[in-house]
Amino acid sequence: MRRSSVVVVLFAGVLLAGCGGSSAKTPTHSSIPTRLFRIPSSAMEPTLLCATGPEAPGCTGKADDLVVVQLSGAKGLKRGDIAVFRTPPEAAMKCGEGGIFVKRVIGLSGETVREDKHGFIDIDGRQLNEPYISSAARQGDNFHFGVTWHVPQGDYFVMGDSRSESCDSRTWGGVPARNVIGPVTGIVRSGKTLPVS
Repeated sequence: MRRSSVVVVLFAGVLLAGCGGSSAKTPTHSSIPTRLFRIPSSAMEPTLLCATGPEAPGCTGKADDLVVVQLSGAKGLKRGDIAVFRTPPEAAMKCGEGGIFVKRVIGLSGETVREDKHGFIDIDGRQLNEPYISSAARQGDNFHFGVTWHVPQGDYFVMGDSRSESCDSRTWGGVPARNVIGPVTGIVRSGKTLPVS
């Protein structure tokens, strides 16, 4: 099965501020600019959807979601946040593509991340609560079971929510803080802005 790296596509170069023109409130600060990015792959399913089709394995949406990204870099980024970032060169070499990706922040600078033999993630020996991962998604990718990674200083360890469809830090390492574009603060689906979970 080919793993998807969730390359995000800048949506029409649109820069937004505040609510982004939606009738629903977007959880952003009006003084920090935002930008929309399109989600074209299934590595973050079911949190972020992409359109179903023969060229889109694992996608379940009627259309690609758009994400509202706060252009604040890594400032204030924390575990559990979904972030958009520029991949390190290793991503293109090991996954076949690089560029701008979206993943969930799992490990922070200096931490030890381990995936146990059941697909659960431990951070410095303590199991991470991941309500966004289904049991099937957790068991769907056993390639990294029993593997341990150390997050370099100044880096973030990121993973896709659809573990079997995600080529992520488990394969190519950490994301340097300087590569982070910013956190996802809203999801635009079917013309409505949804909160990020």
